[in-house]
Amino acid sequence: MERIERIEVLGVGVDLVGKADLEREVLRLARAPENSGRELVLNVNVHCLNLAYLDPELRRILNEAALIFCDGAGVALGARLLGLPAPERITYADWLWSLAGLAARESLSVYLIGSRPGVAEEAARRLSRRHPALRIAGTGHGYFDGTPDSGENEAVLEEISAAAPDILVVGFGMPLQERWLSRNRDRLGAGVALSGGAAFDYVSGRARRGPRILTDNGFEWFARLLLEPGRLWRRYLLGNPLFVARVLRQRFLHGCGPGSREPRRLS
Repeated sequence: MERIERIEVLGVGVDLVGKADLEREVLRLARAPENSGRELVLNVNVHCLNLAYLDPELRRILNEAALIFCDGAGVALGARLLGLPAPERITYADWLWSLAGLAARESLSVYLIGSRPGVAEEAARRLSRRHPALRIAGTGHGYFDGTPDSGENEAVLEEISAAAPDILVVGFGMPLQERWLSRNRDRLGAGVALSGGAAFDYVSGRARRGPRILTDNGFEWFARLLLEPGRLWRRYLLGNPLFVARVLRQRFLHGCGPGSREPRRLS
């Protein structure tokens, strides 16, 4: 069993894991037959933490995950402002390629669902071209009625369960993907389920990333804002300062900050 620390930022636990730790835990969960999709591996960024700050249900879902990793430089900044160790940033636009490589090496099947029709399929094709041994259990889009007991939702759940993937990646966007995973976790039939955000858009080539000088140095948000100002200006120009203000408020109200450091163990 490996010791791991989980810090707390705005009431949400974030695990201090690197890419190797994250992949070891995904592999362990995917191979644990008793899980059957009940264990979730979720990612957080500033947008997610802002949502969870006002949404107790989302906060509960995140804190009940088997593992939460940092997918944004702003989360690391928030940790430092609280006087806590900064988690390593692991972004899906890069990491999904590595996850596919892990699955191919370990003979694990992968199911991708989310984004617009055809995007997950194209992402799967590109991942398979780079990793020919990758087993794609299935793909699907995120444009269906995901409300409980709807016919479309039932059909999607039955399809995923029949495919019984070792790894399920769900890219519906926040907080829809987290709610859907939590609500349906007992019916997925997957080894482990992960939130994927906009990963399929990037891997498929449908979405562009900014220049590496920005994305590799904590300014991916700025690159995304330049590419999609109409859609993202509120998230970044309002959301980022609000996040910093909330973190500073908690730090000053609680002296050394509300962030706790909880030792945990990964089996």
